[in-house]
Amino acid sequence: MNNNACCAHKDPHKKEPEGVSRRDFLGLAGIGVAIAASFTAIAGIFRMTKATVHYEESRKFKIGMPAEFPVGTIKKLDDKKVFVFADTEGLYAISCICTHLGCIVSPTEWGFQCPCHGSKYNKDGKVIGGPAPRPLPWLEVSLHEDGNLVVDAAKEVKKGTKFTV
Repeated sequence: MNNNACCAHKDPHKKEPEGVSRRDFLGLAGIGVAIAASFTAIAGIFRMTKATVHYEESRKFKIGMPAEFPVGTIKKLDDKKVFVFADTEGLYAISCICTHLGCIVSPTEWGFQCPCHGSKYNKDGKVIGGPAPRPLPWLEVSLHEDGNLVVDAAKEVKKGTKFTV
């Protein structure tokens, strides 16, 4: 018996479709990529029409009248993350944000210490131990036109810079 007898209804010269050829696939893929790129470009154009604005709280804030800071005052402003000091030479502010990883330092009898990672700073904010890479920044203190003292946490000043009333 002939092996082809069971498949007698098939034409041996006719090729059966093998699916999508490589050439057709690459052509369709190219068209798909072009369409996706077009949609991405159009989405980008529409996105550019809306401004990206990030509102930040002002880093400049009033801390009170000069009379509220007699000589010897040490005031921690927890909400602003700043220490304010008054001595015989004037007023100054030191950030209480640790320069290592941003923890809040605590005052000690010898200066400041980070409770998280152990960085230690002297009374001027200079690093005396631990992993902190730089000293605590001194911040600008000025007088507002209404008579209040103002600390600008966005402006660092040279260590030892004091504001005199």
